[in-house]
Order: sequence, then structure tokens, then C-alpha cells
Amino acid sequence: MAVALEDIKKLRALTGAGLGDCKKALAEANGNMEEAIEIIRKKGQAVAAKRSDREAAEGAVLVKSADGFAAILALKCETDFVAKNEDFIKLAQEILDAAVANKCKSLEEVNALPFGTHTVAEAVTDRSGITGEKMELDGYMFIEGENVSVYDHMGRHMLCTMVQTNKPAEEAAHNVAMQVAAMNPVALNAESVPEAVKEEELKVAIEKTKEEQVKKAVEAALKKAGFNLYIAESEEHLEEGIMKGNITAEQADEIRQIKQTVAEEKAANLPEQMIQNIAQGRMKKFFKESCLLEQEYIQDSKLSVADYLKTADKELTVIDFKRFTLRAE
Repeated sequence: MAVALEDIKKLRALTGAGLGDCKKALAEANGNMEEAIEIIRKKGQAVAAKRSDREAAEGAVLVKSADGFAAILALKCETDFVAKNEDFIKLAQEILDAAVANKCKSLEEVNALPFGTHTVAEAVTDRSGITGEKMELDGYMFIEGENVSVYDHMGRHMLCTMVQTNKPAEEAAHNVAMQVAAMNPVALNAESVPEAVKEEELKVAIEKTKEEQVKKAVEAALKKAGFNLYIAESEEHLEEGIMKGNITAEQADEIRQIKQTVAEEKAANLPEQMIQNIAQGRMKKFFKESCLLEQEYIQDSKLSVADYLKTADKELTVIDFKRFTLRAE
């Protein structure tokens, strides 16, 4: 049957589907608008099911704050082309608007929100059918309360942050939100780093310290014996040295013996207190690099973030922050 252009435009406005898909759906439904909408929805479900095992690595990350509630939300898709599409970003924004208005505290709550005549989850599935790509919501975060500054890095919808301060300070909070985007802190301060993370970092610091002390002892012994450290560095370098005539096979064996003997002796006699002291120094460096309030302030390296906040107000501090990006770091 012939399909009126006005009906095609109306169906497109209702579903966001392409003109060709709308025309086909109306023809199949004999002009019945409700049936045509259902045909387009079922197509979306079929496409979503077909592409469920595909990776959705692109998308849009958006952030919003309103009425004492702020949230970051990511709507993911497969390609950069779809991620930059105005309709795709509009859908992500509408979902975020609904999530903030309803003060959702989990991705499950967001997916279950009423959205038009269906739910958010169904709307995402429908859009998948329109674009032909897998789509999914991911990375939902929120902060509840006042004094939250939000930041969309360079306005590119790829990296968003939120920073909550203990009192109003929009400019300072905005600057710290940019700090969070640039420096990716893992916690607010040393006290708020999870114990499991502290334990793992300390374990790594101790092992690295021991390795360095053993390496120094081995290098000192090799130098004393008159061997080139580059040649002694690895088996590959030893073979290279023999091939070029820089050392003999007997000297290579002597190097191997020194490395093994000195390493074993040094490892067995490392001063525990010294190792702990050096490891604790590494932990202090970790906290300075990884904890927001202890990080160097990106706009003035002479200040920590905590010190910078005090230049705006001696009582000002950050009480919470969130960060989300689709990019691997």
C-alpha cells in the first residue's frame, strides 16, 4: 500500500527510526501507526539480541547536577560515528535527566525508569535497532547533597567528573573537578584508601625495595670484579659479548656465578627495618600521587590540592568526588 509522507515523518518523530525503516513498517502494518511502532521495536530487539556479544567501547559520558543530586551516566555503543550522532547524545541526555530528576542510586533503577510508553532499558534496545549497533548503559555514579561542581572534560562527552565541597565555592570546586579529570585520584586522602589497596601497594613497595637492594649489591660486585654492567645485564647481552669478543665464555660463567651468589647472599641478609623504612617512603609517594587532597595542584605545583582550597577559604575541603571515562588509562 502507498504510505503518506506525513505518516512516515510522524513515525520517525515517535521512534527516531530512519525514513526507510518507517516507510517499510507502515507498509507492513497497512498504515496502522501503533502496529508500525511495534514492528520497529521488535526489529530493535532482534538487532540487540544479534549483537549482544559485540563490544560496546564507544559512547557518550554525560554529567548533570540539579536540586541537590548529581550523576554521571555513560551510554555505550560500538562506533565513534554513532557516539557523535546528535540523536544518540540526545537519548543519553534524556536518560540522565530522568535519572537525576528521580534521584536514582543505581543503574538498575535507571533502567527501570518509565521512558515514554516503555522503560529506559527498552528505549536503549529500541535505539539499538535503529542504529544497528549494540548499546548499553554503563558507569552510573551519583553524589547526593549540595555544593557539587560537575565537569565534562573539553565538552567531548568522554570523561566527566563531579566534586562536592563542604561549603559553596564554585570556582575552586570547578578547578578541582578539572584536577580529578587530569590526575585520576584513587581516593580523597590516605585515610580513605581501601585497606586492601594499601596492603597490596605496601607489598609491591617491599618487593620492589628488596629487588633494588639486591640489584645494587650485584652491580657493585660486578664492578669490583671489573665487568661491564651492560654485558652482564642479561643472557642475551652475555652471548652478544662473547660473539663480539668482548668477554670469553669463562668470563661469562664467572659473571653468572657472581650474580647468583651475591643475589642469594644479599637477599638472605637484607635489614628488615631498612626495607620497611624505604617501603614506607614509597607509600608516602603513592598517597601524594594518588590521593586527591594530597596531590600537587595542577595549576601550581608548589601547592597541594588541600592547600589550594585553603587559599579560597581556610575551612574549604572536598568531601566526595567521582570520575568516569570510556577511555582505557
